[in-house]
Amino acid sequence: MSVADGKAQIRAEVWDRLASEGVARFPFPPHGRIPNFDGAAEAARRLFELPWLARASVLKINPDAPQRFVRIEALRRGIRVYVPTPRLRGGFLELDPERIPAASLREASGLSRMHRWARPVELSALRTPDALVVGSVAVSLDGRRCGKGEGYADLEYGVLRELGHPPVPVVTTVHEMQIVPAVPREPTDLPLAWIVTPTRTQRVRRPPPAPAGIDWSRVGEAQLEAMPVLRELRERSG
Repeated sequence: MSVADGKAQIRAEVWDRLASEGVARFPFPPHGRIPNFDGAAEAARRLFELPWLARASVLKINPDAPQRFVRIEALRRGIRVYVPTPRLRGGFLELDPERIPAASLREASGLSRMHRWARPVELSALRTPDALVVGSVAVSLDGRRCGKGEGYADLEYGVLRELGHPPVPVVTTVHEMQIVPAVPREPTDLPLAWIVTPTRTQRVRRPPPAPAGIDWSRVGEAQLEAMPVLRELRERSG
């Protein structure tokens, strides 16, 4: 079985389990997306119990529903947040907590109204985040993950590496039902350093190796057209 087929099977099983056990939360169905889950807010609070992450000044956080609670908590703590636009079509947005009234932090953290408070940030202006927070469909305790199957989290990691940013810890918040025995891996997959659920915080002692950048042989012309940041990076690299 190929890596892609193996991940597809794992995704289907996890999505079905979350739905059948009643732990999936809006938006429904959980299938085809980074699934929201019961206890996502508790997982976000637990995430910031990690002392090094609570002291962060910049985080990159995915735009999906279960990590909205992470975005809210980060902004409450005065942490600058970079959010990739859906499918990276618009590059990255910056949420600066100093520019957002406390009463509007919840609105600013939601993708549908984030544009009122976020501003686009040029690739050259991206600061190195202290960590990347990603959503996942399934994870294994050895630091492997699979998202919804489109590879955007891996591309976003690759963008930072192409810009010369050093590897930084990658963390995810998931439900316990999203932890599986094993996940097949591609060399371009980002490595998890921490896995946080509503009930536990798990450090990955030996994360998989971090990609050095983007594998341009896997990026087609259609992706370059749809994601201008990729074309910009490709032109920079010659």
